[in-house]
Amino acid sequence: MELRLTELRDGESGIITSIKASQGRGWGGRRAGRGWGLKKRLEDMGLTPGTKVTVVKSAPFRGPLEVYVRGSSLAIGKGIAERIFVERLNEREVR
Repeated sequence: MELRLTELRDGESGIITSIKASQGRGWGGRRAGRGWGLKKRLEDMGLTPGTKVTVVKSAPFRGPLEVYVRGSSLAIGKGIAERIFVERLNEREVR
């Protein structure tokens, strides 16, 4: 089942299935086209479909998520993390 990265709890892992650069509202007019830059930036950071990502810590009150991906720790704002979709890994699949 596909869910947002923000829905994983601390310590849970998932496989990135897609990145939705645009959420469909508030992205018209002057802001059109900015979604591609976000997607490219996340890909440059190693967040690509098929990649395993682990939530290390989720800060409270809309704070950032610390994630572990490809041997590196990254801090991602919750607004951006909500656009990253993953499929949760079971305990057996992680080991």
